[in-house]
Amino acid sequence: MGSRGTWAGRELLVLLSGVWLCAAQPTPPGPTRSPAPPLKFRLAGYPRKHNEGRVEVFYNDEWGTICDDDFTLANAHVLCRHLGFVAATGWAHSAKYGKGIGRIWLDNLNCAGGEKSVGDCKHRGWGNSDCSHEEDAGIICKDERIPGFKDSNVIETEQSHVEEVRLRPVVSGARRQLPVTEGIVEVRYKDGWAQICDQGWDSRNSRVVCGMMGFPAEKKVNRNFYKLFMERQQLNYRLHSVSCMGTEVHLSMCTFEFYRGNASAACAAGTPAVVSCVPGPLFATGNGHKKKQRQQQQGQPRLRLKGGAKVGEGRVEVLKSSEWGTICDDRWNLLSASVVCRELGFGSAKEALTGARMGQGTGPIHMNEVQCLGTEKSLWSCPFKNITQEDCKHTEDAAVRCNVPYMGYENLIRLSGGRSRFEGRVEVAVGAADGEQPRWGLVCGEGWGTLEAMVACRQLGLGFANHGLQETWYWDASNVTEMVLSGVKCAGHEMSLSHCQHHGTSVNCRNTGTRFAAGVICSETASDLLLHAPLVQETAYIEDRPLHMLYCAAEENCLSSSARTANWPYGHRRLLRFSSQIHNNGRADFRPKAGRHSWVWHECHRHYHSMDIFTHYDILTPNGTRVAEGHKASFCLEDTECEEDVAKRYECANFGEQGITVGCWDLYRHDIDCQWIDITDVKPGNYILQVVINPNFEVAESDFTNNAMKCNCKYDGHRIWVHSCHIGDALSEEASKRFEQYPGQLNNQIL
Repeated sequence: MGSRGTWAGRELLVLLSGVWLCAAQPTPPGPTRSPAPPLKFRLAGYPRKHNEGRVEVFYNDEWGTICDDDFTLANAHVLCRHLGFVAATGWAHSAKYGKGIGRIWLDNLNCAGGEKSVGDCKHRGWGNSDCSHEEDAGIICKDERIPGFKDSNVIETEQSHVEEVRLRPVVSGARRQLPVTEGIVEVRYKDGWAQICDQGWDSRNSRVVCGMMGFPAEKKVNRNFYKLFMERQQLNYRLHSVSCMGTEVHLSMCTFEFYRGNASAACAAGTPAVVSCVPGPLFATGNGHKKKQRQQQQGQPRLRLKGGAKVGEGRVEVLKSSEWGTICDDRWNLLSASVVCRELGFGSAKEALTGARMGQGTGPIHMNEVQCLGTEKSLWSCPFKNITQEDCKHTEDAAVRCNVPYMGYENLIRLSGGRSRFEGRVEVAVGAADGEQPRWGLVCGEGWGTLEAMVACRQLGLGFANHGLQETWYWDASNVTEMVLSGVKCAGHEMSLSHCQHHGTSVNCRNTGTRFAAGVICSETASDLLLHAPLVQETAYIEDRPLHMLYCAAEENCLSSSARTANWPYGHRRLLRFSSQIHNNGRADFRPKAGRHSWVWHECHRHYHSMDIFTHYDILTPNGTRVAEGHKASFCLEDTECEEDVAKRYECANFGEQGITVGCWDLYRHDIDCQWIDITDVKPGNYILQVVINPNFEVAESDFTNNAMKCNCKYDGHRIWVHSCHIGDALSEEASKRFEQYPGQLNNQIL
């Protein structure tokens, strides 16, 4: 696990599919109707024989793959017949033949086996999938052709496809920094690597290569430096006459020619193609890049990604009229997705995802039918349609997965002792940056929580954090015993634990035994809670409640501290009441961290609460000072209502299972005990009502930035006006600043 490694391990390798085409056999003419475009099929991937491979389908003018969910031999039979083979002998799951690109056209495919076309089989609908390309299905067909089937699927004896591409730097290994932004473009050939002749090579070709490597743009390169280097090298040319438009997401989509047979005399008038790329702000190194990065950050971007586990993936959100909103997935494709990726400082797009694959957004849907050419600098330069409410729902939110530079962060962290690769004690490598053999050690569990676990899981490439654990005595399976990292404090967005605050080389850990080493449980999906802001605004009111009706609430600490000195049971407390409706818009159920044995009986509500502090309710001045003692509400979590076609799973009654299902919401009505803020001691004035869900990050979510809700409120000592309620990250930075400096409402109309 040290600094040892092959070129393949050190450089970013991008998988490109070599493909062999077949059109579906035409069916006999039937009743007169407008014919649907014929489906085409091909086998792709490597290594493979001519009768096996990743199965790809051409639909709606775009090639895509088939997900392996519920895949059967009957599916393979139908697909093999499409390709001209008599039957199937097997099928392969989990992208055995490499990951495809573009759309995943079919998911949960269910053929009986006798269908004439795969279009006659049951499936979720064209383009409706919850898979990634790591689940691309492959098929193995019987090596016997259907008599009279014209199209062939024969692999030429000479390897005729591009499998992997890399940028090979010529700087020596010890001085090389990641990411590799400049080098000789090489393609995998047989057991080694081969070069591309640069005759006719232009900036559009370089743009495609840089996009594959995770970089948004290309720049000119000093060819004289490389000419001197090449004179001392033995070269092996593989490709020539490469011609790209500049909008392709893979080199294999460009036109090119192979050298055949002995290529020793090839490229006599040229040299190997060399490319230099410009890294995005996240991956820039050196002062020049930092200065440019600061200039770019002066204006707030009008584009962001939300809900993704890895850097460079997520639901696409755009800023319009000072409000963030989503994009509808109608006609969403790799060209538009690549414009998004490059605008955000990444490379071209690996996938253009539809059907809210990265979770549902909230607020407006700003764009529909986005149709970029691929050359645009900004998504806003692309043609698009404004939508009406009937056009799209948040179940159709578009998302992307972008190519990002290879940084090698995953080589500096590993898990040990877990029951699966998704869990274990965290071990980190230190000292590897100096070119030495790295030393593996443990992370102090003190202060380790969900945010730190999020970063560890991201660095490992294992998705989201499920739990961050401070004790791991049950995972004691490694011979690594030394603590090498302590005081780790992350914001949650970092790419590596080394980017978080920590104690540096001077480890300071109270308990240095291995049982107190940090651990994680990671998950491919996560929940995402957010408060329904309009309901707070609609239901907020003041009640003067007699003290004799508040004994239960006082025992539950639901009143401010001055209530202790009140003249019980006489007098009253002034309460700001409102309903709280909390939705789970994520991709996994929200489950309490605590087990049943530690749930607490809540006398006022007559049921068990599974989370001690689930929400904070606060009244703040416009400059952020708390004026009403924040009520830390505990909750019983249940599915009060759900979206259509979603079944309730959790209920509080009878000591039932607690949680919030994806697509459901938990409603705490305004008229139940403790669903309030005690404002008895608050003076008249202009304030901010703030509600924060899961404030201590006790349970992992895909996105914590949408957990706060804020409203403006004006209190005149008798009445309260609550308005402009919104989720914390729903507005632009400028609008949020204006909100904080709100001068007060001038009339009694709620805006």
